[in-house]
Formats: sequence, structure tokens, C-alpha cells
Amino acid sequence: MVEWRITPGLTPYLRAVSDMEARAKAIARGEADEQIWLLEHPALYTAGSSAQIQDLRDPDRFPVYETRRGGQYTYHGPGQRVVYVMLDLTRRGRDLRAFVETLEAWVIDTLAEFNLTGHIRPGRVGIWIERPDRPRAADGATAEDKIAAIGIRMHKWVSFHGLSINVEPELDHFAGIVPCGISNHGVTSLVDLGLPVTMNDLDVALHRTFARHFPDV
Repeated sequence: MVEWRITPGLTPYLRAVSDMEARAKAIARGEADEQIWLLEHPALYTAGSSAQIQDLRDPDRFPVYETRRGGQYTYHGPGQRVVYVMLDLTRRGRDLRAFVETLEAWVIDTLAEFNLTGHIRPGRVGIWIERPDRPRAADGATAEDKIAAIGIRMHKWVSFHGLSINVEPELDHFAGIVPCGISNHGVTSLVDLGLPVTMNDLDVALHRTFARHFPDV
């Protein structure tokens, strides 16, 4: 069974990492159930294994934490739902690429609960929303903003870290970094898109769509 854990308030980042690491190790030893952990962090930046220092535009704005998850710089803060995913890929198929694709599909399916169409774009990590209300790109393409980020780490084929979805964060806080190394696109949120969605609404949608992509094993 997969345990769902929701932590109210703001969880310090290092405490969350410590808890995740301990849980992933316990899952790998067969001593704990898989877990989905929903929380929020205080405002901070994280640097993934591919982070480039030039993408940290304002290093003094918020605390910066180095992390060995995949990806580049990301922002976490109030109003953003962080979803830490601790699942055992030994039981679910040892295919890391397929696992990431399933995470992406889960986010897209969750956004569809609010009548939003999320997109995956080659060369751009995360989930994207088309913005026909914005000026088109130089090549004539429809403008797009990022609404969700994904970055995972593995311990003996147990995942941890996971994804984040913007509900109503301060979008200006993303200006201190080049999010995921992508500088020519913006960032959006459910509320920025005009949807009166609460954190609880998103949690319900995440839970409702989860089993379509990660059935019990």
C-alpha cells in the first residue's frame, strides 16, 4: 500500500530531506510502505546535480540548498505544493525513464481535473501551459509558461524527491534563478491562470488520479 502524508504549515527543507532519505532506506529494506508526502517549504532555492552557477541570479535572496536530485535550480515556497514521491521501482519496473514519464502523465492528468491542458516539451523539463493571451515567441510559436517541475533521486531503486506544482506562490520569487536552466519562458500557477484552486483542491485531485498511473503492486 502507498501511504499518503500531508504536513500542514511550512516544513524546513533539510528536515524533509532527512525524513525522505530515512523513509527511502526503510522502503528498500522492506520495513516501510511506499509514501507520497505533500507539503510546503519556506522560500528557498535548490540546486540539482546539473545546476549551473550562472543560473543563480540572486544568491542572497533566499537560502540555497545543494541537492543530489536530478535537474538544475528550482524554487520552493509557500503556495507551491511539493509532492515527494517514495516508490519502489523494484516492484514497479526498473525503468527510470518510464517512471519519469509516468510522473509527468500523473501531473498532466491532475491538471486536467481543472480543465487545464499540460504539455511536455522536448528539451524542457517539467509541465507547460500554453498562453495564447501572451505575445507569441520569436519563431511564431504560442507562448508557454511552466506550472510544474520534476526532479527525482534514487536509493536502491526507491525514488525520493519528486515534483512541485504551483498553486499560488509568489511568482516573482522565481526571478532569482533561471528555473531549470530555461530562460526564455515564464512561470505560472493555477491561481495566476484565473482558477480559484486551493491547496486542498489540488491534493484531492492528485489523490484521485494517482491510481490511474501507479496501481497497487
